[in-house]
Amino acid sequence: MRPPPHILVVNGIKVRRPVFLLGAPHSGADLLARALKRSPGFHMTMGRQSVVHVAHAFARRPSIGRSSGAVRVLRDSLAESWQVLPGSCGTCASPCREAGGVTGVGPCVATATVTRFGDASPDLLYSAEVLLQAFPDARFVQLIRDGRDVVCDMAADPDCLAWFRPSMLSDDTEFPNAFLGVNRDEHRERWKSMPTAGKCALRWRSAIRLSAALRKELPAEQLLTLRYEDLVQSTGESVASLSSFLETRVSKVALYGTRIPEVGAWRARLRPEDRELVEKVAREELSRLGYA
Repeated sequence: MRPPPHILVVNGIKVRRPVFLLGAPHSGADLLARALKRSPGFHMTMGRQSVVHVAHAFARRPSIGRSSGAVRVLRDSLAESWQVLPGSCGTCASPCREAGGVTGVGPCVATATVTRFGDASPDLLYSAEVLLQAFPDARFVQLIRDGRDVVCDMAADPDCLAWFRPSMLSDDTEFPNAFLGVNRDEHRERWKSMPTAGKCALRWRSAIRLSAALRKELPAEQLLTLRYEDLVQSTGESVASLSSFLETRVSKVALYGTRIPEVGAWRARLRPEDRELVEKVAREELSRLGYA
């Protein structure tokens, strides 16, 4: 007999149809989170340490995500993140505070107004299967962006670069390693000597492959795929699609007047040798997505 689904209650509110934003680094999840944070009824978090630590543990060692306690651990970490307490925002990451327009310690929402929960923490993509087990009615929105633009922004982000230290592929690393985009143990030394642009391209390529697999697994009513380029160039249409998918009004005001990375900036920012390497590593995915 199948056990009844777990019902999570946070702040006295039942968590129903939570929303999770997924994508490779710098693909626009933070931009979309900004819109949802300012939409009526939403309590959207991003980068709370309780979630980030678990997400990275699952990303770096997938076997942990397949363990019997993974669902409970991830569910508990999100419940902690979603708690609305007097000093909640004081422990939030700066992107989350800025997106919510928080100037003090918070909280950024009132429990009386919350009807939906969500999270846009970095690298949630690698926990998608566990999230689905924890919240079978969840809604996922995945962001796709030109890998060449992604590489430019990753290469300028110290947090992303920190994962590319040679020690990240240690003797106890599990392969295939989707988080770093390394498929086999024998590629370890090649990865360590690869230029930063190549390592960024591997991460993007791996994330795109995970996104494609998720697209095949989930029905249309649970997964929406948006392109970053459409989000910034055809904002109204993208927000309308998102509103219809989530069955709620999504604010698009937060997407205007914000410094947004330019579409196609890689043409000026990528050195010729880096562009050649990125297009070599991710040629198949760039072509399939229409970025070639």
